[in-house]
Amino acid sequence: MLKRAISVSLLVVISAILIGGCASQTAEQKKGGVLEEHKGAAVGAGAGAVAGGVAGGVIGAQTGHTAAGIVIGALLGGLAGGVIGHYAYDKKQTEAEAQNKYQYDYNESKSHLVRVESVDAVPNEVYPGQTVELVATYTVLGPQGTVMDVTEVREVRHEGTLEGKPQITVQKEGGTYESKIPLVLPSDAQRGTYVVTTTIQSGNSSDSRESTFTVN
Repeated sequence: MLKRAISVSLLVVISAILIGGCASQTAEQKKGGVLEEHKGAAVGAGAGAVAGGVAGGVIGAQTGHTAAGIVIGALLGGLAGGVIGHYAYDKKQTEAEAQNKYQYDYNESKSHLVRVESVDAVPNEVYPGQTVELVATYTVLGPQGTVMDVTEVREVRHEGTLEGKPQITVQKEGGTYESKIPLVLPSDAQRGTYVVTTTIQSGNSSDSRESTFTVN
């Protein structure tokens, strides 16, 4: 009887933990907007990168369509030992709004439209061990209503040397998006200015912009 009582107690505790975890996740999803259309979606597990290596977390893009991707990041040199955090995005403009802004005719266009609106590193002054969010706002357009493969590549250079290249390919509908990839700097990150070249590609179209951050 004692053994049975202990087993029942353990089952209750485990069930409570699982239910609590699910409730917490649902609340977090609602808070983050995953259950809202394309807003505030945190769509990936963090990916840690080893020195000179490649590591990734499986991504499930919450776009209303089944989509998968992998955040891949090779962190080299002064960034070796750093960590790539959770990928997340917000949808800033609908497909119709973006098409109107760029006068994009999806009936006549032979290629996708890709425009990087802005890029930033937040904050732009940090210390070793701190986190820099690599932010990009961009527009992608294709045939109306289609879901496109969109690849985001962020090349991080220090004094001209490639130190990191986190990238992800996800599926998104047309529109304007803001996406973020947090980069946790190693405790021995080299000081100086880092240049981040962000490239967005979809179909046969791509666009790039640069941002910078300084490690003090």
